Amino acid sequence: MSRLGDLGGRLYRGEASFDIVGRRKVWYGVSAALILVAIGGILVRGLNLGIEFRGGGEFYVPSTSCTIQQARDAIGSTGVQIAAVTEIGSDNIRAQTEAVPEGQSVKIVDALSEACGVPADQISSRNVGPTWGGEITRSATVALVVFLAALAVFLTIYFQWKMAVAALIALAHDIIITTGIYAIVGFEVTPATVIGLLTILGYSLYDTVVVFDKVKENTQGITGQSRYTFSQLANLALNQTIIRSINTSIVALLPVASILFVGAGLLGAGTLKDLALVLFVGTAVGTYSSIFVATPALCDMKEREPAMKALSQRVMKRRASRGDAVTGDQPAEKAAVAAGGGGGLAPAADRKHRQNRDAAGRAQPKRQSRSQRKKS
Repeated sequence: MSRLGDLGGRLYRGEASFDIVGRRKVWYGVSAALILVAIGGILVRGLNLGIEFRGGGEFYVPSTSCTIQQARDAIGSTGVQIAAVTEIGSDNIRAQTEAVPEGQSVKIVDALSEACGVPADQISSRNVGPTWGGEITRSATVALVVFLAALAVFLTIYFQWKMAVAALIALAHDIIITTGIYAIVGFEVTPATVIGLLTILGYSLYDTVVVFDKVKENTQGITGQSRYTFSQLANLALNQTIIRSINTSIVALLPVASILFVGAGLLGAGTLKDLALVLFVGTAVGTYSSIFVATPALCDMKEREPAMKALSQRVMKRRASRGDAVTGDQPAEKAAVAAGGGGGLAPAADRKHRQNRDAAGRAQPKRQSRSQRKKS
């Protein structure tokens, strides 16, 4: 068995543990820093809206010899304001301008034809109105609202409303950070970007639901015992699913990374670049939030319930009376310390602890001397 597989088995059985929930303030700090950077990027740099959203003219010049500067000079000679001129692949140049009337568009085509040595009929042009981008934005907004509403209803019915709130917090976390990174990098926001953003919400939700399902399984009937708090069993659920989350994330990120770095970087495919960046960043951030944001946020809400507060008091009282405070003397106990400030043992380690304690307390037969054995 591989080391990662062996670690996953130990985490699932509770023989080892990462104190994720217990260190939630650290993860909250990391998330807050990322969100501040993202919001700063959006406010300072702003989103680089594509032509579909702002409107304007777009011209494609199929040429291997024409440079970006030549295309800029040609368009500038017509008096039209240039938005962007980029190289698409190795044999195409794309120029985007402000919205121009049909007659002005013909002048731009002629100027590009003369500057780049390309027949005018091989230069494609189009005018895009901002209303199309507005329609896309409205449709995406409606889709997002319906998705979030359906998500909240489903999670409330299948789990509970606090899990729904925690999942929505994680989704908002993912949207803000992904959008901020997109603004910082400066890639154009196109319809493909919107599609990618909606796609990563589904991925992030999938990972979160898997963890929550394990939390639900571990915490069934939790108030009927006095050995573990909610945070400790939620932390155990995270440890039992963390390897699966990492594996699925790597599998998802590898093809997206190949699209981003090979398709966009080497081949210069603009549409692939727009879609790949949002998928790559969103998948990575979604994995992080499903582990380090959603479940810790759920624990913060659950531990405020009177029943959970009473349970925590019973757990601490029981350990105090039995002398079960974890001191870290035993490696198994060290590894099994779950969340809530290091006060609990994961099930497998707790069983071992009780077995060792019972064995130590069991009366041992006294050894007879040699003379006593001869008399008997």
